[in-house]
Amino acid sequence: MSSAGAADHEHGPDCGCEACGDPRSMDVLDKYLTVWIFGAMAVGVGVGYVAPSVTQPIQDLHLVEIGLIAMMYPPLAKADYSQLRAVFGNWRVLGLSLVQNWLLGPTLMFGLAVVFFGGVVPGLPARPEYFLGLVFIGMARCIAMVLVWNELAEGSTEYVTGLVAFNSLFQILTYGVYVWFFALFLPPLLGMESLVAGITTFDVTPMQVVEAIVVFLGIPFAAGFLSRYVGTRVKGEAWYDDEFVPKIDPLTLIALLFTVVVMFATQGGRIVASPGDVLLLAVPLTVYFVVMFLVSFGMGRGIGADYSTTTAIGFTAASNNFELAIAVAVAVFGVGSGVAFATVVGPLIEVPVLLALVNVALYFQRRFDWGGRGDGLDASTPEPTTDD
Repeated sequence: MSSAGAADHEHGPDCGCEACGDPRSMDVLDKYLTVWIFGAMAVGVGVGYVAPSVTQPIQDLHLVEIGLIAMMYPPLAKADYSQLRAVFGNWRVLGLSLVQNWLLGPTLMFGLAVVFFGGVVPGLPARPEYFLGLVFIGMARCIAMVLVWNELAEGSTEYVTGLVAFNSLFQILTYGVYVWFFALFLPPLLGMESLVAGITTFDVTPMQVVEAIVVFLGIPFAAGFLSRYVGTRVKGEAWYDDEFVPKIDPLTLIALLFTVVVMFATQGGRIVASPGDVLLLAVPLTVYFVVMFLVSFGMGRGIGADYSTTTAIGFTAASNNFELAIAVAVAVFGVGSGVAFATVVGPLIEVPVLLALVNVALYFQRRFDWGGRGDGLDASTPEPTTDD
């Protein structure tokens, strides 16, 4: 859905324009997406609670991983990879993303983990396992679901693809260092030794990070790139953009709903058994998502980026790589640990909060004047010659 037409005419409840979000111009899946999401969450929790044995086949068959890969494929198949050079050449956007993802994000999550689970606030006792879970989440930058939120909010596919690739490379080199610094080095320095008592190392290897990135980014990236490369050369760009892309578009939301069901099913019993802990973890996570999105969105607009680029910046900074955080937590502390539980609660909170932020972004698209702002892509694209 393009936002280009948003400034062409006066909008209202009767304009019938798809860019306006008029409900009559949306299909049933789009129109009631919030209802479907919460319905999928309820179904997942119900299935997991009534039949907890489903957790094992879900894990054995890698259904969560399959769902994540499937929902990432359409956005990556739509991306114009010829523009990635321009994306990586825009150091203002890359530098901003670097600050947001590797300075603001980890610091904010560490601060929230200390406030809620560090034992420094009266009435909130120290919970080392939840403290560590939030740290594991905060240090892992998103490489998967951000593509879906960006797509729903009409952000730039090219920029979000480039920023995800950029963060992935950075993550391979730094995730283990960041976890050590924020989880092992800082707490004792701040007088909170009890949070990491008895833990000397996490043994987070770069290979663990590489494996997560290869699975959750490499596979759908390769599929999307090959689809565009082969499709445009065999059938032409017009066919690819006008016929093929609309056919695969619904897969994103269908796969998202499937992923939500199986993800919540794996934790249904524990969610029902420990609703208080889920709500306690939900508060700092919600604060994190909202603050990171609003601050990053404001920073993107502040450097003069257009709506689609600003949206890509905002969602890239606000999302986290829960798949990596969960994998590392399980490998280090075990699947039944409080640390692993905290990392699993992460995506359960991310789905409804980020869905709400999609609507916030679309509101900002209508509310603010985006005229005169560029995406930094057209300037690097050679103009077609008119010489005969």
